[in-house]
Amino acid sequence: MAEPTPADVERLWEQFHQVVNMTSDEIRVWLLTDASNEDGAFPPDPDMHLPELGTQVVEVLRKRKRDLTPHDTDVMRQVVDYVEDRTENPPPSAERNEEWRRSLMSVGHDPLKP
Repeated sequence: MAEPTPADVERLWEQFHQVVNMTSDEIRVWLLTDASNEDGAFPPDPDMHLPELGTQVVEVLRKRKRDLTPHDTDVMRQVVDYVEDRTENPPPSAERNEEWRRSLMSVGHDPLKP
C-alpha cells in the first residue's frame, strides 16, 4: 500500500475524530470496565484481554497529528471503516442492542452520545 499523502492523513485525521466521539479516558475506563465488569479504576490485570484496536485508539487520541506513525494511520483507517460499516446498518431497536453498542464503544464510538 502506498504511503498516505499529507492531504490523505489530514482527511483521515478529521474522519477519525468525527467517528471517535469518546475521549481517551472514557475509552480506557470503558475498556477496563467492559473487560473486568468492575468500575475500571484500577490498572488492568495482565491476564485481562483488552481489545487491541481499542487500546490503539487510546494511544492515537493521545498523539498530535504530526507525531502519527504509519501504524497509527492504519489504526485510524480501521476504526473509521469499522464504525461506518457498523452504523450504516444498525440492528433493529439499536438503542436496545447492547452488543452492537459495546462493539462500537470498544473503538471509541458511543452511538447514544449526541
